[in-house]
Amino acid sequence: MKYRLIFAVLLLPLAVAVLAWQGNAVATRSYLDEASAQANTALRLAVAALDGHLNRYQALPALIADHDDIKELATRPRDRRLRESVNAYLKDINGLLHSSDIYVITPGGDTIAASNYDGPTSFVGQNFSYRPYFQEALQGRQSRFYALGTTSLKRGYFFGAPIRVGEDIRGVIVFKVDVESIEASWQGGEYKIFVSDPEGIIFMTGTPEWLYTAILPLTEERRAQTVASRRYADATVRPLPLTRHDSGDHHLMRISAGQSGREYLVVSQYMTDADWTVNVLADTASVKTQALTTTIAALLLICLAGLAAGILWQRRARLNERISMQAEAQTELERRVDERTADLARVNAQIEEEIAERRLTEQQLRRTQADLIQAGKLAGLGQMSAALSHEFNQPLAAAKTYADSATLLIERGRTDEASDNVRRISGLVDRMAAISRHLRNFARKPNEKLGPVLIEDVVRDTMEIVTVRLKAAAAEIDINLGPEPLVVRAGSVRLQQVLVNVISNAADAVEGLEDRHIRLRAWRDGDKVVLAVSDHGPGVPAAIAERIFDPFFSTKGVGKGLGLGLSISYNIVKDFGGSLVATNLAEGGAEFRIELPVADDLGQEAAE
Repeated sequence: MKYRLIFAVLLLPLAVAVLAWQGNAVATRSYLDEASAQANTALRLAVAALDGHLNRYQALPALIADHDDIKELATRPRDRRLRESVNAYLKDINGLLHSSDIYVITPGGDTIAASNYDGPTSFVGQNFSYRPYFQEALQGRQSRFYALGTTSLKRGYFFGAPIRVGEDIRGVIVFKVDVESIEASWQGGEYKIFVSDPEGIIFMTGTPEWLYTAILPLTEERRAQTVASRRYADATVRPLPLTRHDSGDHHLMRISAGQSGREYLVVSQYMTDADWTVNVLADTASVKTQALTTTIAALLLICLAGLAAGILWQRRARLNERISMQAEAQTELERRVDERTADLARVNAQIEEEIAERRLTEQQLRRTQADLIQAGKLAGLGQMSAALSHEFNQPLAAAKTYADSATLLIERGRTDEASDNVRRISGLVDRMAAISRHLRNFARKPNEKLGPVLIEDVVRDTMEIVTVRLKAAAAEIDINLGPEPLVVRAGSVRLQQVLVNVISNAADAVEGLEDRHIRLRAWRDGDKVVLAVSDHGPGVPAAIAERIFDPFFSTKGVGKGLGLGLSISYNIVKDFGGSLVATNLAEGGAEFRIELPVADDLGQEAAE
């Protein structure tokens, strides 16, 4: 097993190298196929552009050769007037057809008329008998030839046609077409494009440094043919430094430039009519880069796959080890869980007992709180008992007097006056019943429901209760509830208890003073309603300001209170979602401010 592992480790680099070499070859062929398809598309476009450009002029030489003035000039070449007329005609035709030059040659090879007759490089007087296009046309055939002009030194494509007068050939007319406009479109493109002649000499290219270079060996025979036709005038023809090789079905060419060189994919097409070969070269650097990138990416994926397999194998070994450890740990864990479960069962039983005890304590606390509130109200009623006795004694004494008087009046037959006394007695009874009803409502325990409460109603019921206390203190109260009804979310009886406590405290504060005036104001402040009770008493001493709402705290003498009124009032207002604060006024006295949430719906009033 150990030797197999060592052999596999040693063999792995060799396998990777072979795989990389084969993969790169496959990727290179694939990208070369794609590049060849794209280059062939560019080749078809270049051939179509050349063919279309040349075919525009193919039929024109024969057409112009049939012109009467051209035939007449070929018959009488020495007629000066006729030459001038033909020169002007050829110049107009040349400008109209956008050709390079048009000229007429005699059978001896001398040019007798040309479209550039008035230019510095005029063809008139030049002999072109050595040109193949002249020789073929003089034999009666349409001729085509590419060459560098020996006079203008401009490259062009020549179309020749014989000038026939009857059965005789009296001369040759030649069209020279400029090809530099097509060549300019090849410069700066993605591909290198050039056109070579039958001897392999480049005469059209988008790369100027390749012009007049040979892609075939410059043998003596090829040199002699080029010199005989003077195709390239006096231009120096040199070989292009290149090497050729094939990669499968693809032809590759490496062209050297100084110390460096570039490799190109070559696609070619032969143009039969022009006897040209159009070549398109695509740089293979990008192809090789793509192939190399693909190979590297594939190798990385393979390496990652191998790494993943190794990691998976290692994890599986660790997993098996972990499973055995977990089996042991699980046995130990189950034992501990059993122990913990027993402990938790005991703890849960204790917690349930504590929860039951706390719920019982909470219920007792709520009952105690309700009893304290009730005790506070009864304590308040106890404080007012003397005044209430006086309040009931007065109407009872008056009722006794009115009853005795009515008896006498009835005995004397004065029934009208006796009826009046009875009505007075009924009014006194109604008054005592109203006081008794308010005291009974105030004294009973409320429930916990809250709802919309009209402040005006609560203040009216409160005044029925505290009127006796205000009279005992000889105090007056000024009530201002604002122009609009104010509705709060509260309980009417408990809110009444708060107002009774606060107003009674204000009456206690002003009792015996010269200014025994108390103010009760109410207004709306945003989503709150504020009830403020202020007096001109001594105010709240700073030393006890933080304790006045504590239970059983009182500044009154012994037997005058339990110290629960403000504490109960504070908690009642807090239960309503409001607040109760006490402040000292700048002009003297204290102000108790009650803030309660607004309730705009009076559809159902809270029952207490």
